[in-house]
Amino acid sequence: MVTLGSMFSAIWIVVANSWQQTPAGFHIVGAGLNARAEITDFWAMVFNPSSVQRVCHVWIGAFLSGSFLVTSIAAYYIIKEKYIGFAKKAFIIGLMVALVSCYMQLFSGHESAGIVAAYQPAKLAAMEGHFDSSAKADMYLFGWVDKQKEQTHGLSIPGGLSFLTHYNFNAPVTGLKAFKKEDRPNAPNIVFQSYHIMIFIGVFMLVLTTFAFVLYKRKQLFNKRWLMHIFMWGVFLPQVANQVGWYTAETGRQPWVVYGLLRTSNALSTSVKASQVVFSLILFTLVYALLFALFVYLLNKKIKHGPDGLEEEMHDPHLKEMAENFG
Repeated sequence: MVTLGSMFSAIWIVVANSWQQTPAGFHIVGAGLNARAEITDFWAMVFNPSSVQRVCHVWIGAFLSGSFLVTSIAAYYIIKEKYIGFAKKAFIIGLMVALVSCYMQLFSGHESAGIVAAYQPAKLAAMEGHFDSSAKADMYLFGWVDKQKEQTHGLSIPGGLSFLTHYNFNAPVTGLKAFKKEDRPNAPNIVFQSYHIMIFIGVFMLVLTTFAFVLYKRKQLFNKRWLMHIFMWGVFLPQVANQVGWYTAETGRQPWVVYGLLRTSNALSTSVKASQVVFSLILFTLVYALLFALFVYLLNKKIKHGPDGLEEEMHDPHLKEMAENFG
């Protein structure tokens, strides 16, 4: 029940955040500081233009996090030559889930970018460091955005963003110069870098899992000790990708709390002081850091303890032989 409740809580958080990105099903009542958004169509609010796709994107990210955790633990046991049969079977299950999730995330990410292009063109422009008001846009592999000079330097595929957006390498894409400076993302380089880190990790995970699957089909997977080390540390890959993905979404939404309606500078409360906000942020940071440290400690302790009831595996020559032949 806790897991189910957590899942639905996560869905509503994503839906609420999606509404902030692409608001729908509401009208504004009042004016100035007394203005508020009231729901006129509940289902239009829930199924706003970005909610379904974003829920799917987050879900797939969760499957990637879980599957890479499984392959990481299994790879650790394989390297340590402990619980070999269990570890190899667990690794294969985790690898299959990760492989499917990587390809699903590829298509989900493309759909997400299409929604951003349609509803948040300034965010898309910041994601690729595209400044020209209306010109074909390159797709950068890596680079650096100079906000002051309104230029982006790096290695790019000419017309790549135009093709991904319009399936035409010469199609014009709206750039940051088409918007007033106060309506552009405040930190385009952060949006650019976080987006490209996410893309790099996503492509790396896709290549890694595909390569591992090919080796598995050739029955060579568990002969590659170096690959097991990569998977052991690979547990961090989806975690980092998920975080920088949120940085891209939220930093790219600026300067709006509700896109196109409520600016961050106007989203204030006269009853909450700046010092109180800072204190609460510091307190939350400390609490979450403590919880994270406790989580890592307990998880590490459980992993080293190993699965219950499998201690005999290392002492049974027949089980050990079967484990060595598996995969």
